[in-house]
Amino acid sequence: MAKVDIKQPIVDEIKEKIDGAASVVLVDYRGLTVAQDTELRRQARNNGVIYKVYKNTMVKRAIEGTEFESLTDSLEGPTAVVISKDDATAPARVIAEVAKKASKLEFKTGVVEGTLYDAKGLETISKIPSRDVLLSKFLGSIQSPVSNFARVIKQVAEQKAEA
Repeated sequence: MAKVDIKQPIVDEIKEKIDGAASVVLVDYRGLTVAQDTELRRQARNNGVIYKVYKNTMVKRAIEGTEFESLTDSLEGPTAVVISKDDATAPARVIAEVAKKASKLEFKTGVVEGTLYDAKGLETISKIPSRDVLLSKFLGSIQSPVSNFARVIKQVAEQKAEA
């Protein structure tokens, strides 16, 4: 069996994980303790994010010809891949959150909704709330004027009823 045959299932696995992904972020995980790595994996799972370490050559093969091909130049040294299919900002948020306690964890680069970002750009993206949080804030801001309007109408109706 040739080496390529052995590696192909891994390349296929990576392709499957990035297919249709909203974002793929690369991080340098050098120097993380086992406890920090465990916490990172737990946070990733809880946020619906895939966190996995692959050989750089496997990732390069898997992203070839995809919208994530621009990540190729950053695939050097120890690299973990963080993927989200649904929430484009989730990988950056998870990494930034864990990096507060694990200073060795660093952004390399990432593609978020088709755009390549460097470490600074990913830091900025990590501050964007999740879609659910944004929607709840939006609904709250819409609801407030409507409920105030309803209260005023009710008070007007009560005053007219008294008169």
